[in-house]
Amino acid sequence: MPHQAGRTRWRRFAAILVTSISACAVLGIAMAQGALAASFFISGQTFKIAADTLTARGVSIYSMVDVTRKHELVPVVVTGTRHATISGLCQSVLVDIPVLGPQTLRITSGYERPATASNLFLDITSQSADEAQFKGLDIGVAQGAITKGPINPGDRNSRFFDPDGVGQQADSSTLTQVRWTTVALSSSTFNLPDLRLQLKPGNHECF
Repeated sequence: MPHQAGRTRWRRFAAILVTSISACAVLGIAMAQGALAASFFISGQTFKIAADTLTARGVSIYSMVDVTRKHELVPVVVTGTRHATISGLCQSVLVDIPVLGPQTLRITSGYERPATASNLFLDITSQSADEAQFKGLDIGVAQGAITKGPINPGDRNSRFFDPDGVGQQADSSTLTQVRWTTVALSSSTFNLPDLRLQLKPGNHECF
């Protein structure tokens, strides 16, 4: 009986682990090959992304509502950029595994060479930065009139996208020591040099 119980716990752990690794692979690895669709159901779980520096060309910021597979609605702010250069990138998701407790799946890149992305979209619930610099900034532009930065095609065709809503755009921006809490990330291309993926017991999130 103890042997059977041990196998049951291991199977449960393996199922949760595979699910979490698959989710992170979609966000951090398959994404690098342009594998993500323009729109998708979100899991609803937040994950954290941090960067020492993010330099972006063609910036858009607009409101949106994401949807889970259970049809739960999650309001977010979408930050889009046509091209981004990211130094010191860290991405983490905290998973609570029965018996073993919390485990952190953590991805890092861009510490020796910067990561780069095109048509990058972050669906965030919070953001902070030590410093933010914008060039060619427009605040209050209608979301349907944003031209300097991209709009995710899946968002533009969504019933939750308000073309008359308040948006923001800029020719470029530079953020230092930036931190995002986000529910989704997508990109048409994402180059992640010196990629490192680790599963650590306990809480070892990026911030």
